[in-house]
Amino acid sequence: MDLHGDFHVYDTTMRDGAQQEGLNLSVADKLTIATLLDGLGVGYIEGGWPGANPKDTEFFRRAATELDLRHARLAAFGATRRAGVRAADDPGTAALRDSGAGTVTLVAKAHTRHVELALRTTLEENLAMVRDTVTHLREEGQQVFVDAEHFFDGYRLDRAYALEVLRTAAEAGAEVVALCDTNGGMLPPWVADTVHDVVESLGSRGSGAGSGGLHVGIHAHNDTGCAVASSLAAVEAGATHVQGCINGYGERTGNADLVTVVANLELKTGRALLPEGRLREATRIAHAVAEVTNVPPASRQPYVGTSAFAHKAGLHASAIKVDPNLYQHMDPVGVGNDMRLLVSDMAGRASIELKGRELGFDLSGESRKELVGRITDRVKVLESRGYTFEAADASFELLLVEEVEGRRPSYFDVESWRVITETRAGAPVGVEALSEATVKLRAADVRYVVTGEGNGPVNALDQALRAAIGQAYPEVARFELIDYKVRILDQGHGTDAITRVLIETTDGESSWVTVGVGANVIEASWGALVDGVTFGLRRHAG
Repeated sequence: MDLHGDFHVYDTTMRDGAQQEGLNLSVADKLTIATLLDGLGVGYIEGGWPGANPKDTEFFRRAATELDLRHARLAAFGATRRAGVRAADDPGTAALRDSGAGTVTLVAKAHTRHVELALRTTLEENLAMVRDTVTHLREEGQQVFVDAEHFFDGYRLDRAYALEVLRTAAEAGAEVVALCDTNGGMLPPWVADTVHDVVESLGSRGSGAGSGGLHVGIHAHNDTGCAVASSLAAVEAGATHVQGCINGYGERTGNADLVTVVANLELKTGRALLPEGRLREATRIAHAVAEVTNVPPASRQPYVGTSAFAHKAGLHASAIKVDPNLYQHMDPVGVGNDMRLLVSDMAGRASIELKGRELGFDLSGESRKELVGRITDRVKVLESRGYTFEAADASFELLLVEEVEGRRPSYFDVESWRVITETRAGAPVGVEALSEATVKLRAADVRYVVTGEGNGPVNALDQALRAAIGQAYPEVARFELIDYKVRILDQGHGTDAITRVLIETTDGESSWVTVGVGANVIEASWGALVDGVTFGLRRHAG
């Protein structure tokens, strides 16, 4: 499959996506992300702006020897030459030329006011800057794309000049002119009309650019919430090059989510954009990139979010029991995701039965009807008290085992626990109070009394509980608390309100979530901690 021919999928996560607030990528991070994106099968990966900062320069230096891309070509991003300077003598152009990247993407001004006020040069000189830079890099043997910055706004202000910037780039040898909705203010119909006009206007002029003719591209920002829709509208209007970021990263409200765009084009319009089978890796890769960026993935993200194929209401579950496609637009396997049944107070018998099947329990048939009813009623009672099992599959599985087998899985019996937090008078500001927890329990017929210290009462309880149980069950040493969420359920009650805690635990290979509810955060946390350790021990015992 030719990923660099008739249609381009171009990822700009490591350049434009990296401008997101709070997102900072090291060179090692970028090398890892580039490998993941290549595994998705995109055609081009924009690695950054060599010469603009030491990190991006270092990335391209290391990429030359450390990256082994099977599908993608690496692109270097940069600007046209400075006004009044020959392209061959411009330091920025030299950094692009020497980057080792076979493809260069130049940002060029296509908005008359930006040329005059931001670049502080003439409209004629701006065209010369585009022409000279493209020509020079083409003569150096590099493939050149041009991002027409603020194109849609510039087109509305001065259509003739905006189109002339594109013509100049194409005639100089650019193979792509990407129309950028830099401020993100366009709506899909406006984008479609403009792209159609550009394709019609440049069709004959651009046919000589590169071996495959001129590509008109789209680069959309999400300020109106329309980045994906605008990208699809642009393709429908004739664009053959689409840019975006995985997980929709980017400054302000982000860029077009590239996975959503590609999935829509492949699955809904039948276009083959990625190598065979690569789209089935989308969920894994999107979540892997999120781990590298340390930006939690959005659960409601289309196609790859954990909630993208989640079903809660009993009516939905009843229908899904008959045919899963009745309440979802596609088989989630197509993007590497899974259907999930959420257990909540809205759940009916079908929800419980399907969730049980998902967890390995057969609850179907007349003989199980009473059991399913009992589980359904218990879930509804517990949720009325503040529990939630939608995001706490591990706690629900323990409840299910208790109802099916007649007893809750138990590997230890707790006698008592307590926790003390102490702060010393006169301690410097910022010095954390010390918490100490004592846990008394019996495990494997041995009584343990263990004290643990931590930087808070929950951390101290976690340390003491695992230290005690770990003497009887060494595998507990692998367990680690990796996420902790607290919610006050009846806020009008102030400090005596009911509290719900969700805890995520990992053994280094997988993770599970448990829930606890109590009159205070420590009591709720203890319940979730005990469930977390119990579930982990059950998993390892099985």
